[in-house]
Amino acid sequence: MAGSTIGNSFRITTWGESHGKALGAVIDGCPAGLQLSEEDIQVFLNRRKPGQSKFTTARGEGDEVEILSGVFEGVTTGTPISVMVRNADQHSKDYSDIARVYRPGHADYTFMEKYGIRDYRGGGRSSGRETIGRVAGGAVASKILETLGITVCAYTKSIGEIGISHVNLEEMESNQLYMPDTEAATRAAAYLEECIKRQDSAGGVIECVISGMPVGIGEPVFDKLDANLAKAMLSIGAVKGFEIGDGFAAARANGSTNNDAFVGDGEAVYKATNHAGGVLGGMSDGSDVIFRVAIKPTPSISQPQQTVNEDGEQVEISIHGRHDPIIVPRAVVVVECMAAMTVLDLLYANQSARLEFLQDFYNKQE
Repeated sequence: MAGSTIGNSFRITTWGESHGKALGAVIDGCPAGLQLSEEDIQVFLNRRKPGQSKFTTARGEGDEVEILSGVFEGVTTGTPISVMVRNADQHSKDYSDIARVYRPGHADYTFMEKYGIRDYRGGGRSSGRETIGRVAGGAVASKILETLGITVCAYTKSIGEIGISHVNLEEMESNQLYMPDTEAATRAAAYLEECIKRQDSAGGVIECVISGMPVGIGEPVFDKLDANLAKAMLSIGAVKGFEIGDGFAAARANGSTNNDAFVGDGEAVYKATNHAGGVLGGMSDGSDVIFRVAIKPTPSISQPQQTVNEDGEQVEISIHGRHDPIIVPRAVVVVECMAAMTVLDLLYANQSARLEFLQDFYNKQE
C-alpha cells in the first residue's frame, strides 16, 4: 500500500489496523535536543481516545503510547522516533455478520475493488484509529513549534445546524464537545441526544487557528501553505470539505470588500482585516492562519440501510457494536496535529528560500 507517508523534511509514516495488535507511526525529521517523553504525546492522545463521553464510542482503549526509538534520557537524538499504541479492546465478533456486506458510507467497496481483500473488522486501515499515528506525530511537531512561538488551536465550530457565537477557550475545556461556547455546547448536546434516540449520527465543522506564523512560510506554486493544509485535512477519513479565511463566502463578495487593506506603523506591515485567512499567494502573511474543515456524520448507524453484499445481492443491514454518534469532538485534535506537522514541514523548507538564511544560520554556529 502506497500513501502512508506525509511530509518532506518532517515526515510521518503511520501503520496498523483498527483490530490488529497495535498501531503507530515512524516520525522522521525531529531535530536532536528536544525534550520529549511519552507523557508529552499521551496528553494529545487522551484528547482523541474513545470512551470520554456518551457521544464517543464505548470502546475501552487506554491508548497508552510507547516510544520505541529516537529518544535517549528524555531527549530526542535526531534519529527516527517510532511510537506504538497497542489495541486492547477489540470486539471483532461485532463485525462478523457484516463481513461480506458493503457498509454505506464506508470504504468497504472501494477497498475490495482496489486490493481484492479487506479487513472488515472496524475498517482496517480506513478506521479512525489510524489517526493515532497522526496525533503522535503532531504532538512532536507541536513541541517544536512551541519553541518558535507558534501555536495551533482547533475547536468545534458547529454541530449540525448549531454553531458557536463566540470563542472562549476556557469554555471549550468545560464541555465534552470541545465547543468554545457553553450555550452552544448545551444545545448541541441536546441535539445529539435526539440523534442517538433515532439511531442516527451527526456531522459538524472544526475551525483551526495557527498563531505566531512568520511571513513567507509556504511555496508559491505547488507547495502552497493553504494547498498543503488542504491535502493534510482531506487525508483525514471523515473530512469532506476545506476552506480558508472567508472560504466559499468569498465567492459572494466583491474585491472592494474581500481585499485586506495593508497598514504600517513605520516598523512593520499589518492587515486591517483577515478575509484571506493568513495566506496570500500560498505564503503566510503574518496574520493568524484560519481554516475550517467539514466532518461528515458517522456512517455506522443502527438504522436499517439498503446495500449489497460481495455477491452483488441486495440486502438490508443494521450496524451494531460500538460507534461514535459524532466524529467531530475526537477529530479536533487530529486536525490540530495535521496542521502542526504541515506548518513545521514548510518551516524547514523555508530555510532554503534565501542565501542569507543559510549564511546567517551557519555563521551563528562559529
